[in-house]
Amino acid sequence: MINKAKGKLVILAGGVSSRMKNSVAAGEQIDEKILKDAVTKSKGMIRIGSNGRPFLDYLLLNALQSGYKEFVVVISEKDNSIREYYEKLSPGNLNLSYAVQPVPLGRVKPLGTADALYCALKSKPEWTGSFFTVCNSDNLYSHTALKLLLEPSHANALIDYDRDGLEVDKERIEKFAVTKKDDSGFLVDIVEKPSKEEIESAKGDDGSVRVSMNIFKFNYDMIYPYLENVPLHPVRQEKEIPSAIKMMIAANPKSLYCYPLCERVPDLTSKNDILIVKKFLENNYSDFSFSEL
Repeated sequence: MINKAKGKLVILAGGVSSRMKNSVAAGEQIDEKILKDAVTKSKGMIRIGSNGRPFLDYLLLNALQSGYKEFVVVISEKDNSIREYYEKLSPGNLNLSYAVQPVPLGRVKPLGTADALYCALKSKPEWTGSFFTVCNSDNLYSHTALKLLLEPSHANALIDYDRDGLEVDKERIEKFAVTKKDDSGFLVDIVEKPSKEEIESAKGDDGSVRVSMNIFKFNYDMIYPYLENVPLHPVRQEKEIPSAIKMMIAANPKSLYCYPLCERVPDLTSKNDILIVKKFLENNYSDFSFSEL
C-alpha cells in the first residue's frame, strides 16, 4: 500500500480550554506572563518553552522530524494568536494552513472534536483519497507515536497507550477513554468516561488498561461521512471523534488498528500541569534546534 499519509497532520486547537482557564494553580509560583497565556490563549500557545516558545512549537518540531510536511491547525474564531504567531515566526517556511471552527448561534462552545476535524477536512478537499493524522494541540506526542501513524499497513489507526505509562494522576486518568480490541488488535469499542466495571472489562491479557490520547490516523474518504453525520453526545452536547469512530467500525469491522505503546505523554489540561510540562521540556529539549520552524 502506498503511504499517502506522509506529511499530513491536523492539529486540534479550537477548543475553549475551559479546564485550563477555570483551574487554580497550586504549589510553586507560575510566571504571570504564563498565567495570562493560560486564561487568554489556546493551550498550545502557552509560552512554557525555552525563550518563551509556546508549547505548540514542540509538537510541530516532533512532527517535522517524524516526516510530516503539511499541517492544518483548527483554530477558534475568537482567538487568532496561533495564526499571528506562525505568520510572524516563519512566513512561508512551514506548510501550515488554518481551519476556523465556528461557535454556532446560541452556544458558548464549538461543537466538539468531530466538528473540528470536519472543518479541517472541508478546508482540504484535495486530501480526498489520502490518509492523515489528527491530534490534540495540548499533548506532546513522541516521534515514536507520530511515526507509527505514518506506517502504511493500516488505513485507520490509533495509538493505544498503556495507562500506567502515562504518568498522569489517578483521578484524571480514570476518565480517559479506554479501548477494546479483538484478537488481531483492531478496535471494537472505545469507551469515554468509563465506569470501574468498564475499565475492568477492558483489561488485556497482560492486565494492562489501554487508553486513547486522541491521536489517530484516518482514511479521508472513510471517516468523512461519519464526521459529517455524527450526532451530538446526549450529555455533553458535542460531536466527538470517538462517536464517529464507533459509527465507522460498526459499518466497517476491522477498519481501525490499535498500535500499543507505553510512554509518557506530556499534557496541558490545567494550570497545575504547567510547571510539570515546563520541566519536561527543559530536561528533554534543551539541545534541540528550532531552525526547522
